Amino acid sequence: MARKTTSSFITELPLIVDSKLEKQLSARFQSGRQLYNACLNEALIRMELVRNSEPYKQAKRLNRDKQKKQRNQLFKEARRQARFSDYELQSFATISAKSSKWIADKVDSNTQQKLATRAFKAVECILFGMAKQVRFKITSRFKSVEGKSNKQGLRWLGDKVIWCGLNIEPIIDWDNPVIVHGLNSSVKYCRILWRNLNGKKRWFVQLINEGLPFQKPQNYVTEGIVGLDVNISNVAFVADNKAGLLPFVQKVPTFEREIKALQRKMQRSQRINNPDNFEPDFDDKVGNKIVRKKGKVKPGKKQWIKSRNYRRIQAKKAELERRKSSYAKSQNRKLVNEILRHGNQIKTEKVSIKGWHKRYGKAISAKSPGYFQSELKRKAENANGYFLTFSTQKTALSQTHLDGTRIKKSLSQRVHKDVTGFVMHRDLFSAFLSRCVYNDELSLWDAQCEYPGTEPFLLDGWQQYQSANQVAECVREACPQGISRSSYSSFEQMSNEVLTSNQIALKGEKLEGNA
Repeated sequence: MARKTTSSFITELPLIVDSKLEKQLSARFQSGRQLYNACLNEALIRMELVRNSEPYKQAKRLNRDKQKKQRNQLFKEARRQARFSDYELQSFATISAKSSKWIADKVDSNTQQKLATRAFKAVECILFGMAKQVRFKITSRFKSVEGKSNKQGLRWLGDKVIWCGLNIEPIIDWDNPVIVHGLNSSVKYCRILWRNLNGKKRWFVQLINEGLPFQKPQNYVTEGIVGLDVNISNVAFVADNKAGLLPFVQKVPTFEREIKALQRKMQRSQRINNPDNFEPDFDDKVGNKIVRKKGKVKPGKKQWIKSRNYRRIQAKKAELERRKSSYAKSQNRKLVNEILRHGNQIKTEKVSIKGWHKRYGKAISAKSPGYFQSELKRKAENANGYFLTFSTQKTALSQTHLDGTRIKKSLSQRVHKDVTGFVMHRDLFSAFLSRCVYNDELSLWDAQCEYPGTEPFLLDGWQQYQSANQVAECVREACPQGISRSSYSSFEQMSNEVLTSNQIALKGEKLEGNA
C-alpha cells in the first residue's frame, strides 16, 4: 500500500545556541556526516553489483516499449540480489552505527535511517541516469539532519526542539502571522540546519508542517491564464483582463569590485603559503614591453594550506555572495507573486538559461532566471494551476504576425509592427500569443478572435511601462548621485495620475526611438 501524502510547508525558526550547545551539535553533525558517507559508499558498491548482475544485463537487451513488464521484473530481481533498496541500506546504517558506538550515542535510530535514505536516493539517481556522480560530504557541506516523524528522536515538542537529551529553545516572533500559522499547524517532522551568516555559524530549525502555508492578503492567487515572455530586462505578462511589463530583478548589488579585491588577496595568500603548487613566474612580451607574469597552478591533485587570514577573507567573500543571492531571490519572489495575482495557469516559451549565461555572463547570473521559473512553477502548481512551457523554434512568437506571417526581428527592435496594421510592444505581443499556444502549436484563430478585446489593456500596460521609464529618467537627471532603489524600481509604484494618452506614440519612427 502506497504511503499517504499530504501537502506540506516549512516554518523556519532561529535557535538559541551557546558555545557549549554548539559544540554538542557539531559533534552530532560530525557523526551524522560519517554515517552518511559510509551509507553512500555502501550504496555505490551495491549499485555496481546491480549493474554487473545477469538479470540487469538481460533487461538491458530487451525492448523498452514491447517488453516493459519483463524488463521491470528483471530489474527488480537484480536489485533484490544486490540488496539494493532503501530498507536494506537503513539496516546497514543501524548496524554501522552500533558497531561505532559513539555514532549510536550521538545520532538516534530514526535520524540514522533518514541519513541512509538520503544516501540511497542520491545513488539511485545515478542508476536511473538522473545524475552522473555523487559527492561525499565534507564537514563544511554537511549542513542538515532531520527525523522521520515527530514522535521520537529529533522532534518538536512544547515550542522547543528535543533531540536525545538536548533541549534547544527557538526565537519565536509571535507578531509574525506566518510563524504563528506554522506553530499552530501539525508537524510531520523537523530538521536542524546551520548557515554561515556574516562569518558566523547560525543554527535553525525547520518544521515540516502539514497543510497549506499562510497566504498574505497581498499575495492572493486568482484563476486564469497568463501568457509570459521572459527576457533579461523585463517580464511581459498578459492575463484575462490585465497586461504589463515588469522589471526583471533590477539593481542587484553585485559587489563586483569588493569580490575581485578579496579574490586577489586570497590568491596572494595561496601563493605565499603554497609555493610548490604553482609554476615559477616568467617574463612575457606584451607589445613592446617585457612583463613579469605569475605562474599557473600545476596540474594534478595537490594539498592546499589555508592560513587563518585566508579563511577570514574567504568568509567575507562568501557573505557578499550570499547577500547578492538573497536579494535576487527576494526580488524574484515578489515578481512571482505579482504574476500569480492575475492567474495560476502559466504559459511561456522554453528559454535556454545556459544560452543566456553564455551570451550575457554575469549580467544574467545576478538575476537568477532559473530560480524565478522554478519558484513560479512551484507556486502555480500549489495553487491548483500549472506551468506550461513550449518550444521556441516551433512557435517563433517574436517573428509571428497575426495573419500567420513570420518576419525575423533583431534583438534591438523592441516594437512589433504587424502586417495587419497595428503596432504593439514586442514582448507584450509575444506574451499575448503565448496564451493561444496548445501542444507546441499556435492557434492563429484564437489569437485573431481574442486580440480586439485584449488590445486596450495591452496598450495600457505599455503606457504604464513608458511612463515609469520616463519618470525614472527624470529622477536620474535630477539626482544622479544618490537615488533610492525604491523610487523608481517598478512601475507598480507609479500613480495612474501621471499617465496621459499622448505618451503612446503611434508612429513607427517614434516608437523605435522610445523603446
